[in-house]
Amino acid sequence: MAIKTFNLPDPGEGLVEAEIVEWKVSPGDTVKVNDMVLEIETAKSLVELPIPWAGTVKELLVEVGQTIDVGTPIISIDDGKGGDDAPSAAPSIPGEKAAPAEGAGGDSEAILVGYGAKAGATARRARKGMAADPVAAGPTETEQVAAAAPVAEHAAPAPRVESPAPAVPVASAAGGRPKAKPPVRKLAKDLGIDLASVTPTGADGIITRDDVTNHASGAVVNGVAAQADSAVGGAAPAISRMPFGAGEREERTPIKGVRKMTAQAMVGSAFTAPHVTEWITIDVTKTMELVDRLKGSREFKDVKVTPLLVLAKALVLAVKRNPGMNATWDEANQEIVQKNYVNLGIAAATPRGLIVPNIKDAHAMTMLELAQAIGQLTATAREGRTQPAEMSGGTMTITNVGVFGVDSGTPIINPGESAIVCFGAIRKQPWVVTDADGNDEIAIRHVTQLAVSFDHRLIDGELGSRFLSDLAAILADPAQALVWG
Repeated sequence: MAIKTFNLPDPGEGLVEAEIVEWKVSPGDTVKVNDMVLEIETAKSLVELPIPWAGTVKELLVEVGQTIDVGTPIISIDDGKGGDDAPSAAPSIPGEKAAPAEGAGGDSEAILVGYGAKAGATARRARKGMAADPVAAGPTETEQVAAAAPVAEHAAPAPRVESPAPAVPVASAAGGRPKAKPPVRKLAKDLGIDLASVTPTGADGIITRDDVTNHASGAVVNGVAAQADSAVGGAAPAISRMPFGAGEREERTPIKGVRKMTAQAMVGSAFTAPHVTEWITIDVTKTMELVDRLKGSREFKDVKVTPLLVLAKALVLAVKRNPGMNATWDEANQEIVQKNYVNLGIAAATPRGLIVPNIKDAHAMTMLELAQAIGQLTATAREGRTQPAEMSGGTMTITNVGVFGVDSGTPIINPGESAIVCFGAIRKQPWVVTDADGNDEIAIRHVTQLAVSFDHRLIDGELGSRFLSDLAAILADPAQALVWG
């Protein structure tokens, strides 16, 4: 027999290590070429690794939760052939084709790290005693944001109190591996919840985020609720949050992965680029009217239309009128590098932390294409599948704090860029409106705040102010975009 050892591939983008998140195989399992055997977490994304050989799993060389360097042996495979041990697989980079797999015959396909066919030879393999299951659909989108809703990552694990008659979870009753997406699994891990004990409410037995949080709350108060039922003869009210102070008095979470990368980047940006932030308050009633019209149009029926979409289009037009905003400071060469294209970043809050994927060449897109791109960016970020290449090369970013009901903020510039726009909550407020005769009157209008932080080394107050004013002009009257082209 020949034992082949697979080493951790290079995930690209200068990343040199990864954490082992989940093994999808166990020793003794049979694997085919391109089967997904392992899920890893880098500082930028979750990635599934395919195996380049067919054979039998001999040994798992690293444990879940372990952080290892690129090139570290992670799994050994017995390919069933005679001869000496074969060399390990060559490192692969996301987005580049790997060398044809060995031991799979002449019709084997080249693979991508983190990608592969969804059926047939690439069916996921569960651990011993479990069956492979598809992942669940993510939570629904909110009306105004294209970013994933945040999940508390530092909640204390809930102590478990058995109820007198616990319900049997559908997923575990069937004897299979519980169905849940990676962000939901991460949430369950953070809360100390065994997914096999959670009753799923999603389609086809899928465990949702609400299932996990409700289970965590119910585990704390289940016994108390049962006593209340017998005392008052009715159902106890559902409690949606863990009581503060439950569990340990303090909880420590290792700083790693996306949160570590974000912290380093923000510190570097804050103490390298001199930040200036400006605000403007605007009447966006006409933008809201445009959003309603687009929602009712045939062309936009299959995409999500939000005020963020209008802001994204307005930003592209404002950059065209103020190209100096779309530049960066090259300290090494002592140059200002102006970008004549817009890779538009959208800050997304995910269970793994804040990430900023960007839409490549947003300046060349129509409104419909931008809507489709934002929708895809949102779905990918929510699933934790944003790849490193999708977070590099950005030229300007939008952060949408309005989804949290926040009016504005002073965002820190994304490293490698020189400006970031903060989009606040849209509220109905009294506003002074001037009629055609020049008379002022007070009316209820949709009002919001925009803020822009910029690098004062290359963007002065005049340029930053003109850019922000142009953004506001389009949101106040989207027809202004027709004048600018």
